[in-house]
Amino acid sequence: MTRQERIAALKAAAKERVLILDGSWGVMIQKRGLAEADYRGERFKDAPGQLKGNNDLLCITRPDIIADLHDQYFAAGADISETNTFSATTIGQAEYGMEAAVRDINLQGARIAREVADRWTAKEPHKPRFVAGSIGPLPVMLSMSSDVNDPGARKVTFDQVYEAYSEQVRALHEGGVDMFLVETITDTLNCKAAIKAILDLEDEGYEPVPIWISGTITDRSGRTLSGQTVEAFWNSVRHAKPFAIGLNCALGADLMRPHIAELARVADTLVSAYPNAGLPNAMGEYDEEPHQTGHQLHEWAEHGLVNILGGCCGTTPDHIRHVAEAVKGMKPRQVPERPRAMRLAGLEPFELA
Repeated sequence: MTRQERIAALKAAAKERVLILDGSWGVMIQKRGLAEADYRGERFKDAPGQLKGNNDLLCITRPDIIADLHDQYFAAGADISETNTFSATTIGQAEYGMEAAVRDINLQGARIAREVADRWTAKEPHKPRFVAGSIGPLPVMLSMSSDVNDPGARKVTFDQVYEAYSEQVRALHEGGVDMFLVETITDTLNCKAAIKAILDLEDEGYEPVPIWISGTITDRSGRTLSGQTVEAFWNSVRHAKPFAIGLNCALGADLMRPHIAELARVADTLVSAYPNAGLPNAMGEYDEEPHQTGHQLHEWAEHGLVNILGGCCGTTPDHIRHVAEAVKGMKPRQVPERPRAMRLAGLEPFELA
């Protein structure tokens, strides 16, 4: 299948059923008990500093592990699997001194996922598998000061963030992703830089691919870290005409539900949700059992709140299997038609009919 044929198949599938995204990558990699040598491989054996913990680097040094994880999630029922590129920007990789490896991480991450997805599609053509290029948050924010004594202080400029995302999205596109997933968004201005980087690809001659945007509500306040409500966040990014808008991370399904319901009310596109396996315990581990996650997300689908479901921190292939089984045969949320109006946002939404 060509990329455009895959995108058409993706959109057709979204009209028929609730699509399933994969689960956590961090928890599954952690279970492997990898050593420093696994992260270094031959290419980075003499690199200074510690590389252990830089999971994106495994796309280059341990592609077998990354391919196996894609396999496990597709076998569990996922329609979509993310590339292992969550922190693969020059800004994100600076902590490890791996800025020069960013293009290769994204290119290889996309190629690994593409190969596995295509293999599953060939085996089960009635259920094509898709690849989402994972574009995660940065360790710096454009919307908030880096110095409590200087409200205007920023560690980066918009142009620097834009360039970092541009390098990532070019490589992901060249590697064969079917969509871009800008995820775990805490800062809407960072997100806007990523959106611009994606949209500008068309001016460079790249064929267009769908954009999927997923924000993070950081606590019970119902706001992103940069202060926006769910509706204000949607108003800020809807100009990109995303394939899907959603929420992930930070919260378990019980605490995320009211915010997903609000997003389902206001968004005139597909709605996605991939919560954590509950909240972490005192040891930083997640105790929610797969059947519990499946039961809660079944209720969301039953009430017509979602089009795409998956898992974030603490979720495993077993969690995804239970979610897939729980919503099998259920109708996806119907996208509402909202009246024309001028909709703006600061921290709060503003609508003028």
